[in-house]
Amino acid sequence: MMYVLKGLALAGVVLTVILMALKTKEMRASSEKDPVTGMTGEELWQFGMKHVVVTSIIGFVANFLDTLGIGSFAPTSAAFKLTKSVDDALVPGTLNVGDTVPVCVEAFLFFGIVEMDILTLVLMLVAAVIGSIVMAGIVSKFDRKKVRYSLFVGLFLLATVVLMRNLGVGPFGSQGTALGLSGVKLVIAVVGNFVFGALMSIGVGLYAPCMAMVLALGMDANCAFPAMMGSCAFLMAFGNGPKFIKEAKIDLVASWTQAIAGSVGVFVAYYLVKSMPLDLLTKVIVVVVYFTAALYLKDAIKKGSAA
Repeated sequence: MMYVLKGLALAGVVLTVILMALKTKEMRASSEKDPVTGMTGEELWQFGMKHVVVTSIIGFVANFLDTLGIGSFAPTSAAFKLTKSVDDALVPGTLNVGDTVPVCVEAFLFFGIVEMDILTLVLMLVAAVIGSIVMAGIVSKFDRKKVRYSLFVGLFLLATVVLMRNLGVGPFGSQGTALGLSGVKLVIAVVGNFVFGALMSIGVGLYAPCMAMVLALGMDANCAFPAMMGSCAFLMAFGNGPKFIKEAKIDLVASWTQAIAGSVGVFVAYYLVKSMPLDLLTKVIVVVVYFTAALYLKDAIKKGSAA
């Protein structure tokens, strides 16, 4: 079964690259203006090219950290906001599409790292994909104001969970040994991953809350890696990613730089670094994410910011 999951991860890479290539060609050839950004596809492309170096660096660093278990959505959202390299309204789609390839690579590498119960893993993966599909159709129609409010709430909650993980409090203070779940605990895991998959569509990373749930349910901490990386890979590749691409709610250049530079970051972290002291770095990221959440809220309450 692990070979099937690895094959699906590779299929996710191929599907995403094909859809991105087709959408890039379509958008650059269209003269229709995006109702939110007010720019044509070519104008959006040229805007992205002005920030290609910045978004490449963001993609590398964020997915490097992602491979080490910190997660990429929070630091990427913060970096996009602080550098003004991606329009706020396009952040959720760009996160979900751009990080698909590197996260699929992560899933391919981490499937099999621990002998996690297959039924538990597969049910969690399917639930995350369904949740993302349900929510993506809603989020893809959000205007800039709604996106900003959503990112404020999501980033605030995510930063809090990451901080709890860093401090080892709550479920993160527990150490379980179970490799699988059954009964009520399995239902909780499936429902929880459905919710986390849905939240991915507004730019709230699944890693931290999924790890918290896995630990709270008494599972081995290593089970969090195939569960959270597989969930993100499949929900982005086969769930909300295609939806965001279809609706053109992405910054294409940033999506490509996330995919390419992000994949390089994954390989560097997995093969060369393995582990590093992340305690102080994680605290810095938490502070930055709280600050970014406040910026999204400030911009959301501005008069006329929905345009």
